[in-house]
Amino acid sequence: MATILLVDDDSVQAATRKAILTHSGKVVVLAATGRQALTLLEDPGLAASIGMVITDHLMPGMNGPQFVTELRQRFPSLPVLVLSGLPDGESEYEGMQVLYRLKPLAPEELIRLAQSIPGDALGRTA
Repeated sequence: MATILLVDDDSVQAATRKAILTHSGKVVVLAATGRQALTLLEDPGLAASIGMVITDHLMPGMNGPQFVTELRQRFPSLPVLVLSGLPDGESEYEGMQVLYRLKPLAPEELIRLAQSIPGDALGRTA
C-alpha cells in the first residue's frame, strides 16, 4: 500500500487528517513544513513508498507553491492534493499538475480524494 505524505504546519489539522486517513486504511507520514517533507523524501526507501502528497497551501518558510515546485523537480508525476482556505490560490499552481481543493474538506471527501488521486485525478486542475 502506498504511503501518503501529509504536509501541514497546523498540528491539529495534520493530526485530524492523519487520523481520518489512517482510519480509512491509509499509511500516513507527517511533515510540518515543506522543507521537512523534502528532507524526508531524501530517504530512498521512504520516497519509493510515497504514492501521494497532501499539502497545505499557506505555510511558514516555504509555502505550497514553493514546495510543489521543488517536489516536481524530483518527482514530476507524484500525485499532489493541495488544501487551502483561499479560493484564489489555485492560480499559483498553474502547470504543476495538482488537484486543488478548498478547506474545510469533509472527512468523506478527503478519503475519496486520497483513494482516487493516484490513478485518476492528476492533471485535472491547476
